Amino acid sequence: RFICIYPAYLNNKKTIAEGRRIPIDKAVENPTSTEIHDVCAAVGFNVLLEKNKMYPREWNRDVQYRGRVRIQLKQDDGNPCLPQFPTRKSVMLYAAETIPKLKTRTQKMGGSDQSLQQGEGGKKGKGKKKK
Repeated sequence: RFICIYPAYLNNKKTIAEGRRIPIDKAVENPTSTEIHDVCAAVGFNVLLEKNKMYPREWNRDVQYRGRVRIQLKQDDGNPCLPQFPTRKSVMLYAAETIPKLKTRTQKMGGSDQSLQQGEGGKKGKGKKKK
């Protein structure tokens, strides 16, 4: 009774055709399999991390996009392991909601605000074409 969650399911950089399975406003920017594993293990799931597995639709073979998380959603008798997560979608939405709050995410985002503002205002001062 294990379900698989690939990082592409929660990635806001992907389209639905590329494998995203939750709404884009709830998705996370480039989640990793270890982040999904940490979040689900912390809430009390029986979790297994498979590092070398790839999402079949993923064309990029980088290490960042590798990995698959297997989560035991239901017990052998069919009852949910954790009553607050009855479906696979509820697990994905919880993981996407919790990953941005991880310490590794909050520390990285600290000083990168200024670098995003550079590079704007590309073409300035272009006049009319001369005949």
